[in-house]
Amino acid sequence: MAEAGTSFLEQLKSCIVWSWTYLWTLWFFIMLFLVYILRVPLKINDNLTTVSMFLNTLTPKFYVALTGTSSLISGLILIFEWWYFRKYGTSFIEQVSVSHLRPLLGGVDNSAPSTASAANGDADSNRQSVSECKVWRNPLNLFRGAEYNRYTWVTGREPLTYYDMNLSAQDHQTFFTCDTDHLRPADAIMQKAWRERNPQARISAAHEALELNECATAYILLAEEEATTIVEAEKLFKQALKAGEGCYRRSQQLQHHGAQYEAQHRRDTNVLVYIKRRLAMCARKLGRTREAVKMMRDLMKEFPLLSMFNIHENLLEALLELQAYADVQAVLAKYDDISLPKSATICYTAALLKARAVSDKFSPEAASRRGLSTAEMNAVEAIHRAVEFNPHVPKILRQKEHRGHTLNTLGDAAELDLGRKGEWVSRCDPVQVCVKQPWDSYNAA
Repeated sequence: MAEAGTSFLEQLKSCIVWSWTYLWTLWFFIMLFLVYILRVPLKINDNLTTVSMFLNTLTPKFYVALTGTSSLISGLILIFEWWYFRKYGTSFIEQVSVSHLRPLLGGVDNSAPSTASAANGDADSNRQSVSECKVWRNPLNLFRGAEYNRYTWVTGREPLTYYDMNLSAQDHQTFFTCDTDHLRPADAIMQKAWRERNPQARISAAHEALELNECATAYILLAEEEATTIVEAEKLFKQALKAGEGCYRRSQQLQHHGAQYEAQHRRDTNVLVYIKRRLAMCARKLGRTREAVKMMRDLMKEFPLLSMFNIHENLLEALLELQAYADVQAVLAKYDDISLPKSATICYTAALLKARAVSDKFSPEAASRRGLSTAEMNAVEAIHRAVEFNPHVPKILRQKEHRGHTLNTLGDAAELDLGRKGEWVSRCDPVQVCVKQPWDSYNAA
């Protein structure tokens, strides 16, 4: 009986939604007809005359007061939004609309897809809804073939879920494809390869594209997924760089000839920047950290407006490894800005550097007697800001929380590339001081 009542309510709701979607003109004319019929009982003409007389009697002072009041209210709302964004890292109005209004309007669908396989059933059931988790691109992501697959060989566990692979596939199609790919056979093959779920099928498609032409995106796919070492990946990226630079120069000359040429040039720019960024990451992983820093700085100077790859976060990682803390502060001063989107890398790097500056002389007993100094308060506030942004990072950095979370469902925690960062923290003494001691001091305080 209850199921029948529920189904009836669902049908009624769907009928009402359908009527408002397709029959809005009929509703509009019905309302006009009702207003016309009821114009005498409702005294519409008299009310309109009264309103007109009232508006004519208003003085300019009223409009000045009205403008000032509305400006005051708008300013208060703006100040509150600014305070809320500084404290919580998100817009209050956006949060209310996404968390409360959108579900009421039926804008969020949290149901798992019916075609999901049994192997992914648990992951789908635990997947967070859109209103609970925001996902950022991971600028420090590892190489699938040389690092993620190596983890699978050693542990027998898959580090990436279907959700991670799907997000990566969306990024690949956004950065490495364009509307004119069907005009070039190699690019047409790669366009299908980026949508392919089977890794072996993607690798085979990349080899097939290379048989037709020197395709930069095919080299990228092979470097990411087929290369089993960072050295092999670097060699493939160098071949991709040679092909990508040629495509970039050709499309740069034709970019103003039409919308299609402009889209192709934008795609070639994304490909070139991606290749150079990954080459810099290869250099850092192979111990050539100073060379990696120079490559990243040159890339940021060459393409200053291309911020979607978050190259500055790769630069922060390399500078921290060099213990160039002054340079890290300079980068943070430029990118740790309220007008820019927050990231876990920015928040935690800023917090840990502030904590590192006071951790050597910090004593919980002395702090309990005299209170916290200004520098210590700034460090604690920065740590609070970072923890509020993402509470998972401290436990994972100190290896006190399981790292088997889905990287992207952790939101911005994925930006720290947590597994590798934890290993690096544990074997690098200066950074160990930068991470562990401030957190011990913070917990004690």
